[in-house]
Amino acid sequence: MPDWRAPAAMLAVLAALTACAGPRGQYFSTEWLLIPAATCPVSPSSLGIAEQLAPISERSGCQIPNPWKVQSVATVSFDQPAKLNCGMVSPLASWIETSVQPAARATFGEEVVSVDVMASYACRPRNNRWGGKLSEHGFGNAIDIGGFTLASGRVVTVRSGWRGAPDERQFLREVHNAACARFSTVLGPGSDGHHE
Repeated sequence: MPDWRAPAAMLAVLAALTACAGPRGQYFSTEWLLIPAATCPVSPSSLGIAEQLAPISERSGCQIPNPWKVQSVATVSFDQPAKLNCGMVSPLASWIETSVQPAARATFGEEVVSVDVMASYACRPRNNRWGGKLSEHGFGNAIDIGGFTLASGRVVTVRSGWRGAPDERQFLREVHNAACARFSTVLGPGSDGHHE
């Protein structure tokens, strides 16, 4: 059985989506950051609908040696394609299969059919702050999820559900906590002001 942990992967929930350019200063630093591996033990196309893209290498330091445009994993579709490093797709699929779906069945009596992808690859600094380190988004190691659509059509969003109805609070906290077993960084409401 493959190891579903992704050491450099990050799952960020409801992160800031806009990058602002300032008049001066270094946009971000890439010192001490590790570039994702060019090979993956599991092909993303075997885990859902995914298409391999040409390698990304920007002069600023953002790069993905093996990027994929992912439209679904583990039978759950994305509301928009996510551009990810190939190493992100296996732990993401595993999290959906072994954590999100069981939590949805236990809490709501139905499965998740779609995920609201707010952001994936983006060449920007952490928290969009000038001079900060390059975000893991710049390596395709991050995906921001804003909500889940259930089979009945009910939508559970992080924005309203985190402090909303008891069943939504329970579900969101359970899947958030379960992500910590597969990803090195998991951010959500309460993490910091940028992810509130």
